Amino acid sequence: MCTFSAEAVLPGIHITDMESAINYWRERAPSPDGITLPAPTRALAEVYALMVFRHASEVDEQSMPAPALAAWLEWYHSTPDTPCIAICSTSQGDDVCKGCGRTFQEVQRWPEMRPAEKRVSWRRITQQGDAWRFNKYAERAAEGQKPADQKPAGYKPD
Repeated sequence: MCTFSAEAVLPGIHITDMESAINYWRERAPSPDGITLPAPTRALAEVYALMVFRHASEVDEQSMPAPALAAWLEWYHSTPDTPCIAICSTSQGDDVCKGCGRTFQEVQRWPEMRPAEKRVSWRRITQQGDAWRFNKYAERAAEGQKPADQKPAGYKPD
């Protein structure tokens, strides 16, 4: 049984991340007949439906059914891990990095943070939108990101 909340005490998976994960799976594995959903999409949709029904903005990742969590984690691993753009002002004493928008504590703890904790940070810095990654150095944040189905430059099939 999933644990839902309007505002979780522990970091939870936000409803917008659930929507993104569902859309990821809808694109990756479309419905074969326009009616039935493939297993990963269905697992996420069931949790999403309960979130909507209960007016919950977050769900605890550790209480999600295993198939839903596995589908969400696969989507999560398709997203950039860190908002870092290699201009870290926390190393110069700032409490919040001007480059990525993370706090000093988030920068320090990032390698040990759980996926839901990282998504909470991503959500906050994206909503604020004032870090350099979103304006002054937006091209740096976009470097190296390409669609999953795009082949590397110079790729030649065997």
